[in-house]
Amino acid sequence: MKMHISLYVKDIDKTVEFYNKFFEQDAAKVKEDYAKYDLDNPGLIISFVKNESRVNPDYGHLGFVVESLEQVKDKMEKVKQNGLEVLEEFGTNCCYANQDKFWVTDPDGNQWEVYSFNSDVEFNDPKYAEESASACCSPQTLTQIELK
Repeated sequence: MKMHISLYVKDIDKTVEFYNKFFEQDAAKVKEDYAKYDLDNPGLIISFVKNESRVNPDYGHLGFVVESLEQVKDKMEKVKQNGLEVLEEFGTNCCYANQDKFWVTDPDGNQWEVYSFNSDVEFNDPKYAEESASACCSPQTLTQIELK
């Protein structure tokens, strides 16, 4: 069994360029207005449909959970080597869990996190309570923040 996700995008070429780097594999199918990736690990089929009027990055975010900090760091380094900008958050309390993670944002503003779970906690990081802060589970886009 694999999960399937379909997202609307503005530009198939930019989308394919981004996801080839993020997923570290080429799309299984690319058409003028469509692209599909079939991932084995994690088991995911994700397709992108060109339809600019339906692009909506405000739905939340997408992500992958991995088993260890080492896996987070390994994936993050590969993503950086592929030229993608990342936002690093290590030891953060988000969604009532202590996590190590990084974020990337695709050309349409869809945010992805890659994280490892450390422990349950009874509070979120206080920085997320500040009026100027974004919620921990939906960070500002990378163009709006200072990268480390």
